[in-house]
Amino acid sequence: MTSPALPADGPSPHRGEVFRYESFATDADSGMLSCRYSLDGRSFTERVTLTPGPRWNTPAAQAAARLIFLLAGISYYKTAAPGVIDLGGTRLSGLEHSFLREFYLHGLGEFAYRNALDLTSLRIEPSAPDAAPEAPAPAAPSPAPRRRALVPFGGGIDSIVTVQGIRRRADVALFVVSRPGDRLDAIERPAAVSGLPVIRAGREIDAQLLRSAELGFLNGHVPVTGILSAIAVLAAVLGGQDAVVMSNEWSASAPSLVHDGRPVNHQYSKSASFEAAFRGVLAAGPAGLPDYFSALRDRTELWIAGEFADLTQYHATFRSCNRAFQLDTRRRLDHWCGQCDKCCFIDLILAPFMSAAALRAVFAADGGGPEPLCDPGLAPKFRSLLGSGTKPFECVGEVTECRAAVLLAARRPDRGDCALLQELAAEVAGRPDAPAAAEIAAMRRPVGENFVPAAYAFAQR
Repeated sequence: MTSPALPADGPSPHRGEVFRYESFATDADSGMLSCRYSLDGRSFTERVTLTPGPRWNTPAAQAAARLIFLLAGISYYKTAAPGVIDLGGTRLSGLEHSFLREFYLHGLGEFAYRNALDLTSLRIEPSAPDAAPEAPAPAAPSPAPRRRALVPFGGGIDSIVTVQGIRRRADVALFVVSRPGDRLDAIERPAAVSGLPVIRAGREIDAQLLRSAELGFLNGHVPVTGILSAIAVLAAVLGGQDAVVMSNEWSASAPSLVHDGRPVNHQYSKSASFEAAFRGVLAAGPAGLPDYFSALRDRTELWIAGEFADLTQYHATFRSCNRAFQLDTRRRLDHWCGQCDKCCFIDLILAPFMSAAALRAVFAADGGGPEPLCDPGLAPKFRSLLGSGTKPFECVGEVTECRAAVLLAARRPDRGDCALLQELAAEVAGRPDAPAAAEIAAMRRPVGENFVPAAYAFAQR
């Protein structure tokens, strides 16, 4: 999907001179990682808290803490997006240098697009050595212990499907990152339904970021899943888990749009390219780092929705609404808003597999409102999901998946009275690129490649 260049509204944004990585430090007694950065003399500190204990002092934990330091810096760099990043005393291998630059360029693709910035000339100094990093020595073979998996859990249909699939193959703990002491109902309720233990991390961003407008910072999306992935790796090292199992599906690799010949992907740090690069960095690290992969990499949102529809124990508690995750608790909703792009997508992708009555009950629960597909005023949002105009900058499925969902849902006998759905389905069916029956059937099976070890692979059905 292509998009025209953004119009120039007034002067170009003010950009800084140099962003600098200062240092990071770990405290095993308090279980805290402190990461320090600066930008043209302004200092920033981010803190991450996890379980205290002696494992913090292992080479694997220090390597994981360093990865968090490297990736979390992006949140502070984007306040003024200078053309130079100074690594200070941090030295990177060639592999790490390439990975970090791609993380900045592609992870900030949406940020750059929205702020009309060109980051392609970004320099990360000093340059990495030309020599490839020395590969770690292979570990001696040992009897395979019981698998222990850490699953980052957001309470949505993707992570719920992952949890239910992986728990049949390993001992599973859920992993949740939030502001220290904060609890998000949209995560806590389905986590309770799972009955699984929860490992928590507190992430405290520098308070200056919460004053972005006041301080004149640039603002926009950062690849937060990449940062959370690094935190999960450290949590797994500290907790003795052998794998961090993500829930990033096939469509996360599809760009939101193409601008000036370059893909812009809101979900870059959920994409297959990020997963492959991050796995490469971990593989080059010391022994004791966990495996990292997405259990859903070769599964479509259509497949995931079909699986979730059978997990009826979660239907009353899951909530994939943007308003459920607001940092400002005064703006956070305890029910589905029924209006945002995410609400529309979740309704659309589940409509082929859940009854109309069940989905209406989901959106009406806890004081919510009508189901999005019953609201004609949301037609523009649904049409954007179906490829009319720019795809929303949200974690939503690929256009063909959405078109398939519309066609399948409209055929349900309990959806004949849903005027908006029938109208959308007629529009899709009349398109020359409407998905054929064989294409829809293919989306219900694995698509493409994945990095899932055989011991963790989902059964195909």
